[in-house]
Amino acid sequence: MSLAQPEQGGLLPGHTAPQRGSLATTACMETLQVGYLHAVAAASGCSLSQPFPDNGIDWHVSHSAPGHTVDDEVTIKVQLKCTYQVPPRPGPAFSFTLDNAHLEKLARTPVSVHKILVVMLVPRSQEDWLRAGHDGLDLRHCCYWINLAGHRTTGRHRTTVRIPTSRVFDDRALCDIMTRVGTGGIP
Repeated sequence: MSLAQPEQGGLLPGHTAPQRGSLATTACMETLQVGYLHAVAAASGCSLSQPFPDNGIDWHVSHSAPGHTVDDEVTIKVQLKCTYQVPPRPGPAFSFTLDNAHLEKLARTPVSVHKILVVMLVPRSQEDWLRAGHDGLDLRHCCYWINLAGHRTTGRHRTTVRIPTSRVFDDRALCDIMTRVGTGGIP
């Protein structure tokens, strides 16, 4: 008995590429990065909450662990951004521009709840954002994180920050961030 083989990209034989909806690309990018955050939080054992109204911060991520010394549960604030203007594997760091008002909110120090910026790099074409198969769901390309506490604005209205590609935002990185915050450190 032979096993059924998966269809290429979920398409039935003889069918063309799917007709995608007319939702704005930026809205689709936001949805994709939220899905990425949810997957990372789930794999990390973290809970998520969305502030309402968001007031410049997209998500609160909370983590409980016996090793936390400052509280039984610690929380960080996460601002998500997504772009297709930076190529995959951009080298040791890439540039990302923020409005000064937004940067000032992320850079404020000292704080009682730490903040990080998470930037997702995606391909320009939605067709290339994900691939599904029997052994996994691959999201393209990656999220990177940075703690901008203390960062100064440099431009008149916008400031470019450098985000190191060594800071891949995945479950291990999130657990490490929460462990540092849970012992009174910074992300």
